[in-house]
Amino acid sequence: MAGTQTSFSPVSIFRNFTEITKMRLSVSVVFSSVAGYLLGVETIDFFQLLLLCIGGYCMVGASNVFNQIIERDLDALMNRTKDRPIPSGRLGVTPAFILASVLTLLGILVLYNINPQTAMFGAISIFMYVSLYTPLKTKTPLSVFVGAFPGAIPFMLGWVAATNDFGIEPGTLFMIQFFWQFPHFWAIGWFLYDDYERGGFFMLPNGRRDKGTAIQVILYSVWTVLASLIPAVGVTGRLYLTPISAVLVGGIGVWLIYYAVRLYKKKTDVAARQLMLVSVSYITLLQIIYVADKFIR
Repeated sequence: MAGTQTSFSPVSIFRNFTEITKMRLSVSVVFSSVAGYLLGVETIDFFQLLLLCIGGYCMVGASNVFNQIIERDLDALMNRTKDRPIPSGRLGVTPAFILASVLTLLGILVLYNINPQTAMFGAISIFMYVSLYTPLKTKTPLSVFVGAFPGAIPFMLGWVAATNDFGIEPGTLFMIQFFWQFPHFWAIGWFLYDDYERGGFFMLPNGRRDKGTAIQVILYSVWTVLASLIPAVGVTGRLYLTPISAVLVGGIGVWLIYYAVRLYKKKTDVAARQLMLVSVSYITLLQIIYVADKFIR
């Protein structure tokens, strides 16, 4: 690993901050939380929504920083991660740890100011991601299952922030994003297989890019779509989906399953990358449809 040369110029500080907190990923997670908040709230409190965005970013950012501290030597072995701030030597472990700690404390404090349950779930998310998912990645493919728990929390976290209550509605939002994690991350694990292998990570369910993995991708894609349609049946309390929106959700669900089946047929990195992109589009469109359905109906 290159010698650490932490730079303190405004440009380098901003670059290191956005990279080590994985800004694009963190913003997408905050988007999920905002969607959950809008679904749960009766009257939008924009200050509370701002707190959710700040606290949510801090929590996700902290998880990413702790993750990169722990995996710094492995990141140096992989092409896609070797230029991250720590393995590239642009940021030292000590300032990274201080940043992660500050983000954690700030995130919990901000979310606690919304309500205690939101702070609790945020803290659980960091703990599971850093203490369970991260070390398991080099030991067992079950790491993806464990990682799906903190990964599914943001969508439901927004509802809890809006209502200070955990029930069938946020439970359903959690289930949707929980199932979605599998086709999404297995697709990434497929087309980055060689890079992950260099780092010693086990990301595919049976460790191979074969028919068995592809079948599981299809199964979890189907379960994702079925879970996404449950609110249309009227059994999830205040979380309800109108028939028109259910058709739209079903339509993007067919799109997701099509690309999962396409991976099964082709078994190529290109097909896996396309499925990953479709999966990201699916969860984003789903959340937009859910929110639009609530405010338009």
